[in-house]
Amino acid sequence: MNSVATYLALLVVASIIFVVLVLFKGTKSTVCFPPGPRGLPLVGNVLDMPKSHPWEAFNAWGKKWGPITHITLFGQHFIIINSLNAAIKMLEVKSSIYSDRPTFPVLGEIMGWESGVALCHYGERFRAFRRLFHQAMGTRTSVLKHYPVLERETHRFLQRLLESPDQLMKNLQIAANATILDVAYGYKVRDLDDPIVHITELANDQFARASIPGAFLADVLPFLRYVPDWFPGTGWKQLGREWGVNVRKMVETPFEFAKRRRAAGVIVPSFTDDHITERTTKQEEDLIKWAASSITMDYFLLSTFFLAMTLYPEVQKKAWAELDSVVGSQRLPTLADRDSLPYISGLIKEVLRWGPAAPLAGPHRLIKDDEQDGYFIPKGSSIIVNVWGMMRDESIYSDPTNFKPERFIVSEKKPAEIDPQMCFGFGRRVCPGMRVAEMSLFLFCATTLAVYEISKAIDASGAVLYPRAEYTSCLICHPMPFQCVIKPRSENAATLIRSLHVADG
Repeated sequence: MNSVATYLALLVVASIIFVVLVLFKGTKSTVCFPPGPRGLPLVGNVLDMPKSHPWEAFNAWGKKWGPITHITLFGQHFIIINSLNAAIKMLEVKSSIYSDRPTFPVLGEIMGWESGVALCHYGERFRAFRRLFHQAMGTRTSVLKHYPVLERETHRFLQRLLESPDQLMKNLQIAANATILDVAYGYKVRDLDDPIVHITELANDQFARASIPGAFLADVLPFLRYVPDWFPGTGWKQLGREWGVNVRKMVETPFEFAKRRRAAGVIVPSFTDDHITERTTKQEEDLIKWAASSITMDYFLLSTFFLAMTLYPEVQKKAWAELDSVVGSQRLPTLADRDSLPYISGLIKEVLRWGPAAPLAGPHRLIKDDEQDGYFIPKGSSIIVNVWGMMRDESIYSDPTNFKPERFIVSEKKPAEIDPQMCFGFGRRVCPGMRVAEMSLFLFCATTLAVYEISKAIDASGAVLYPRAEYTSCLICHPMPFQCVIKPRSENAATLIRSLHVADG
């Protein structure tokens, strides 16, 4: 007992020394950090941190303190960027020093996510990932290779929705996972009972839970990862290792399936089959399998589309009018129709702007001291990009809280507002699959609107249920559960859905 008490006392003393050294390392009286809320000694702004939806609080800080806000947490510097202009000047213009990722002791090291693209540190491995993705998704030709899979799984979704319109989220999950696993591995999914879908969903859910700010104290105080396992309060280490097992299963299982299939002489068009050969080294294989596991499709973003259509029926009617005039009622829209459907294109951009799936994007890390707009940004600072705040910036978007696709359409009275591509990230950390994501979102939204009507639900008493545009507080967020009614626009639309040929390619 005495040894434990002694160890605890030493740990507390060491912690205080560590924080003091970090706080004052290399600082001078002339240093001028960006403005921000005044913190307390040692702990900094811990008490100022919001318990939920931090992007809303950061947006308020931006209005008070300016586009670049500075806070500290136990001696670690955090820079919050609330303006698009500041983000471009720092993360785009100076991307060579702003493209690293912070270290996440639990999520990254213990669970293993730092081996993948999302949390990989900036360096040769990261550059190798980018080269792989550029070959697979970085050109128009490479993007079009994925079109048959995207179209087939979108058509399957339309048919599942006809059979079970009350199972919206389940149908969205199946569509997203089927698309991801086919593009990444050539693996065909039929339903959510698929074992690979199960492990993928589990690992991604645990990623979302572990990425919530404050989920693990060790991510704020990294030195805690050196505390021995027997020390009281270190159960988080065992939990992180258990979740790490699921991460490895998610990475290994579909990849091994693709390897066995290839060994049997069957090669299927996919990210994995396009890159792995008999001469692939173990090091290259590790890179390919982690890259494949990083291919994502956010079905929660798709649920934002349904929420918006439920809340804004007038938008849906305008979309129908454009689709009917361009496509007609005897077929579904295809990628060839995209340039002829400006309102649908604006609607898709508005889905990205109105409900960004990653409100704070992914944190960047500064690898050397920098100065921006007269402020000192110290090496090692974590850079938080408030994408949600930028999407609500009234100097960029008129009436930003409302869903208005026409804001992205040029007219004689006004130019189009800024394309919300910042939701895909900045600089060298921009999402490498953004072209495929945009193509998939176009197919999904356009074909769904061509044949379905989405409306508000009615309760047992006959009262109309108005869903609220409320989102979860995870770093990858999604709408809170809501009710809506989904039905074919006409009997002809229902017949068209049933007639779709969705055999495997």
